[in-house]
Amino acid sequence: MTGQADGRVTRRLALLAGAGVGELRLTGARHNCSHYRATLADGRTVFAKVASGETGQVFGAEARGLRWLAEAGAVPVPEVLGWDEDMLVVSWVPGEARDAAAAERFGRDLARMHASGAERFGAPWPGFIASLPLDNDGPAADWPGWYAARRVLPYLRRAADAGTLSQAQVRVVEAVVDRIGELGGQAEPASRIHGDCWSGNVLWSGGRGWLIDPAAHGGHRESDLAMLDLFGAPYLDRILAGYRETSPLAAGWRARVPLHQLHPLLVHACLFGSGYAESVASAARAALKA
Repeated sequence: MTGQADGRVTRRLALLAGAGVGELRLTGARHNCSHYRATLADGRTVFAKVASGETGQVFGAEARGLRWLAEAGAVPVPEVLGWDEDMLVVSWVPGEARDAAAAERFGRDLARMHASGAERFGAPWPGFIASLPLDNDGPAADWPGWYAARRVLPYLRRAADAGTLSQAQVRVVEAVVDRIGELGGQAEPASRIHGDCWSGNVLWSGGRGWLIDPAAHGGHRESDLAMLDLFGAPYLDRILAGYRETSPLAAGWRARVPLHQLHPLLVHACLFGSGYAESVASAARAALKA
């Protein structure tokens, strides 16, 4: 952006961050948002997301999620400096190369974050995952029923209504929902989870993994681990080793990975279309076999 557009971004950023803007640089775009790196007059470097259209409460959900995850004092997250419906401003996290030691530490930190817990499944704010609404309502007696009602069925209906999934693919997901109680594993209390924990939402800095772009809520800790597995997080074996060293996982957790991946795959089908349809069905079939 240049000219008047840059001027609007600079003025809004200065207001939210509480300092003048010395330098502003466009770094990319994603999910209808432009991304900027800015140097403030007081020397701080910040990252800003700027909406290119209506976002509603997306930035508010992200800001509240970051602050809630930070309260655990476990996995580092960027500091939230300010937000409104048009912009989110957080501290800049300088990236560096990942290594096995950082991955193990991230696993230990993630286990501690999960163990800090949540009051219930869901969250006390309206949620979003990417640009899609994320139903954070509750309460629920147990995780399997809540997961089916709040994480699987809304996106299954959306994908089916759009014609993204075939009738056969819809039916196999419905079969998982019908058996969710037996497939969900032993009962666990709500964990404090990131909610969209794929490798692209982990930044490496200072020998640690930092979490960004959360869809944070009280959920099942296996969901974050399954999301790291879904798109192949580097050093995943070391992340898991650090995690299990700190907080052992329940028996059968590996067999439940496809069940936990069903939600993000349905989200991708809703966002990106039928290219994810067979991945959804494959995850559902694997969950049923487990």
